[in-house]
Amino acid sequence: MTVWLVVSILALVLSPLALLRPSRKQSQQMSLRLEGRRMGLMMQMAPQQWPHWLQSTPPSPCPQYHRARRRGRTDSWCYWQTSPGVWCNQWREACTDARLAQVFARLPATVYKVEADTRMIALCWSERGEPAVLHDIAYALETLA
Repeated sequence: MTVWLVVSILALVLSPLALLRPSRKQSQQMSLRLEGRRMGLMMQMAPQQWPHWLQSTPPSPCPQYHRARRRGRTDSWCYWQTSPGVWCNQWREACTDARLAQVFARLPATVYKVEADTRMIALCWSERGEPAVLHDIAYALETLA
């Protein structure tokens, strides 16, 4: 009887420690972030305001991978992926720029948005997929910067 009492008390004391262990999804996200950091990608959790016309509302805050733009770049734009491979701007017009469309075609379906202003280019991504996806994201950020 004493053994069962001691085991029960130990289980009661140690059970909160199981909650500190990261889930499988969190472990995958962390390994993707570390691999991205090794590749030179910068990431932050950024609050987003998503358009009401998106089919599914992405999370906010959302993981945002970003890079500084080169000097002399004055164009600014923002495109959302409404369905896999379909990129639209704020007026729901499809992307007609051939250079952008070529880069967007390499991005996975789990990328929600790509945005550029005069200072930086940012890409919002769900952080799902294989580590090889990071190469496509790094290529997009490097090419469009």
